[in-house]
Formats: sequence, C-alpha cells, structure tokens
Amino acid sequence: MSGHSTYQPSTGISKWVDSRLPLPRMIHDSFIAYPVPRNLNYAYTFGAMLSVMLVVQIVTGIVLAMHYAASTGLAFDSVEKIMRDVNHGWLLRYLHSNGASFFFVAVYAHIGRGLYYGSYKAPREILWILGVVIYLLMMATGFMGYVLPWGQMSFWGATVITGFFSAFPLVGEWIQQFLLGGFAVDQPTLNRFFSLHYLLPFMIAGVVVLHLWALHVTGQTNPTGVEVKTKTDTVAFTPYATLKDALGVAVFLLVYAWFVFYLPNFLGHPDNYIPADALKTPAHIVPEWYYLPFYAMLRAITFNIWFIDSKLGGVLVMFGSIIILFFLPWLDTSKVRSAVYRPWYKLFYWLFVANAVMLGWLGSQPAEGLYTALSQFGTLYYFGFFLVIMPLLGLFETPRRIPNSITEAVLATKNKSDMEKLKPGHASA
Repeated sequence: MSGHSTYQPSTGISKWVDSRLPLPRMIHDSFIAYPVPRNLNYAYTFGAMLSVMLVVQIVTGIVLAMHYAASTGLAFDSVEKIMRDVNHGWLLRYLHSNGASFFFVAVYAHIGRGLYYGSYKAPREILWILGVVIYLLMMATGFMGYVLPWGQMSFWGATVITGFFSAFPLVGEWIQQFLLGGFAVDQPTLNRFFSLHYLLPFMIAGVVVLHLWALHVTGQTNPTGVEVKTKTDTVAFTPYATLKDALGVAVFLLVYAWFVFYLPNFLGHPDNYIPADALKTPAHIVPEWYYLPFYAMLRAITFNIWFIDSKLGGVLVMFGSIIILFFLPWLDTSKVRSAVYRPWYKLFYWLFVANAVMLGWLGSQPAEGLYTALSQFGTLYYFGFFLVIMPLLGLFETPRRIPNSITEAVLATKNKSDMEKLKPGHASA
C-alpha cells in the first residue's frame, strides 16, 4: 500500500546513515509519508492512545521498581514509602495505577471500533489475532501488578484467581502450585508476579511492533470498509492522521490527568489500603473493574453440565469468552465489513456493548438472586453474538448500498453537508 520510498536524505550525515542503517527512512515511510484512507475518523485514534499509555506504564513502572521491595513483609510498607518519602512518588504511583485502568479503557474502545468496522476480516486476520494476544498479555500484566501492593484485595484476589486453575482435572493442581510457587499465596508467589509484571510489558511492546508491521502490510481499514483503490482515496499520515491522533490523545490525557490528580483512588478498592492478612477474608472479593465482565460470566455457571461441574464450567466459560475472539474473522460470514452498511448487525452490536457494560456491573454485585439470573442471560448473549448472530446475519442480512470507493463516500458526505447548509433557515443561509 505504501509503494516506493519517497525519503530523500538532505545532508551528508543523513546519506551516510541511510546507506548503513535506514532507520530515518523507515520512520519517514511508516509515520510521515505512509498513505492512510482519507475518511478516517476519531475512532481510529485509540491506537495512538494505547501507544502513549504503554510508554507511560513502562517508564513509571521502571522507576517504581527501583523503590519497591518484593517481600511479603516489606511490600505494603514499600508502597507507602513510595507515596510519602520518594520524590514525586505519589505521582508516579497514581500515574501507574490509573494508567492501567486507562490502558484498558483505550483497548476496549479499540476492540469495539474493530468490531464495528469489521477490522478483523480478511486480509487482516493476523493483525486481529496479534491484537488479541496483546490484550491477553495486558490482562496477565494487570492482574500480576494488582497483587504487588500486597493489600487485602491483592492477596485475596491472587488466592481466588489462581484457585480457578485447580478446577482443571489432572493438571489443575500442578498449574496452581506452579503459579503460586507453593501451596498458598506467599513469598514465592510475590517473587514470580513481580518478575513477570516487570517482563510482560516488554513482551507487549514486542507484539505491538508485530501488530504495526501487520498493519502496514495490509493497510488501514476505514469507516466504509472499502479497500483503497486509487491514490485519491488516501492522504499522507502526516499531517492529516497525526493531527487527529494528537487531538484525540490530548483529550484522552486530560481525562487521565483528572483522575490522577483529583480522583486517584476512584478506580481502585479501599480494602487494598489494608495490609494483606491470610486470616481475615474481605466481605466481597472483586477483581479490578476491567475484569468484571469475565468475573460475572465465571459466576454465572451455577449448574453442572454432564461430567463438567459448575466450577470447571465457569472457568471454561471465562477463558472461552476471550479465546473466542481469536476465531472472530471466521465466525463473521458477512461480505460487508462496516456496520455502517449493516442495519441488523449495528443493532445487535450496540446490544452487545450494552450487555458487556451490564456484565461489568453484575461482576461487582453479589452472586445471588436476580444478579445471577442476569449474569446467565448476559453470558448467553455474549456467546450467542459470536456463535449464532454473526454467522447467521451474514446469510440473511441485506446490507445497504456500499460506495464504490472511499473518495465516493467522502464526496457524498461533503455534498450532503453542503445541501444541509443550503436549506432555508440554516444559520449560514
């Protein structure tokens, strides 16, 4: 899609570097002259937000690790020392803890945009799969990081989550003990989680490079879902896309800063300001908010299915709800990418978003009565959306007319806007 390189070294030094290590050429071709569809909207800025948040998390994490003590007797106090005695330690910690939440805000929006505009369809299957791998690594990193403060919710969250693996027959106990480093959450567990929490962000960065590579091979999608056909369908990445990304990132960072400076503990749990106590169980053990939909689906399975008991069934459903995303490119049978031209898919998509929000709320509620029934309904719709609705809609849905090219769609939108301005009573008339 990018064609031949247009980079021209302007000085002797740049020519010398270009002939030996063409890094400036790669940056120019990838982030300046790279052609992108001319109709990209602000829904396509979440990738830039995720890149910024990854850098923020790595930088703040490295500095925090310099002052953190990975010891069950010192971990809680070391975090408090960071908050009180390390220069700007409070800021680093709040940037890091709230940064995890905003990382997930951006990734959920990014996934939602991909589902809406069909970014997972051929030829972008590997691009989508790499994105799901990044998401899984993020979930593992976030969980392990939540254990490090060694508060009550950290300790009991680790106890509950690692206990899920014991549900697997034959190998479950072995997996659980391997994760814990023993028979209970203790010093070996903290050592493992601290090491992995430090390592995984760099693995995420590596997969992000592959993700961007796959994106540049196949090209960016766009709101119409129509592939680029001529040069008039595209504009240069800089300044058109970069300015849009810059504005989107600026707004995102403003909201992030609001939470860091004014609501730093809003997205956390107050019990984590109580030192971990293996003899005192919190009244309600809940994971971080970004895991709550999956936690709700885990608890929704309260019945046995043949030889699968409810505990194993819940664990399979929870893991299955993420694994199913890998197969999304083949579950959607429609030839049309964008939901803009798929009226029925658009309806079911927004119901899916509402259902995900409902599951998140249910995950924070007690697993009893009406909450359990709603969780079961939400779980059924979650899997039904991917396994039933998507395959069938491709066979029975009648899409709206798709434009022949991106340029045609842009001109049609511009003409519609001009006609609106010419209507009687319009402010510009």
